Amino acid sequence: MADDPTAFFAQLYAAAREGEGAIPWDRGGPREPFAEWARMRGVGGDGRRALVVGAGLGGDAEFTASLGFSTVAFDAVETAVEMARERHPGSAVSYVVADVLEPPAKWRRAFDLVVECLTVQSLPPALHAAATERIAAFVAPGGTLIVVASVAAGTPGGPPWPLTRAEIGAFATGGVRTRFIERAGAIWRAEFTRPAGGSRR
Repeated sequence: MADDPTAFFAQLYAAAREGEGAIPWDRGGPREPFAEWARMRGVGGDGRRALVVGAGLGGDAEFTASLGFSTVAFDAVETAVEMARERHPGSAVSYVVADVLEPPAKWRRAFDLVVECLTVQSLPPALHAAATERIAAFVAPGGTLIVVASVAAGTPGGPPWPLTRAEIGAFATGGVRTRFIERAGAIWRAEFTRPAGGSRR
């Protein structure tokens, strides 16, 4: 796991594809804390660009596209991307394979909405800071980042490795600012923004 943080997930997706198990985090639709946030905010894309981080089988990505965003969704596990495409034939979402720690340079400050649900916590704690910085860097000037994560309860081991309050706050980096951070039971939900008027580079 230390050498390849995606190996555990690649094995799960491969087994699920062969009918030998299920994906524990697959809900067949968007994460409810994300969907609820979008409804409360009245979020609409109007053709603006969105990026869904660690998209898995596409529940959050398809919901994001339904809001009117031109949506790119990525996962580090190729099998997950293939399964998402198969589950959503004819989808408007662009499903791609990419590594959150080494993302395409063209994604920097390129997206009006960035959706991060449970991805950072799937990585070992030593990688949390780097992944958080990369995700914040995707947000375009005037754009929004929505983060959903499990609350760290002090239990060692993983995956996953749920996030502390400080780790949630760390998404406010590189010019990205906090709008709110809230906790509902065992779940964090937080919204961040990059002020308008800045460079997209």
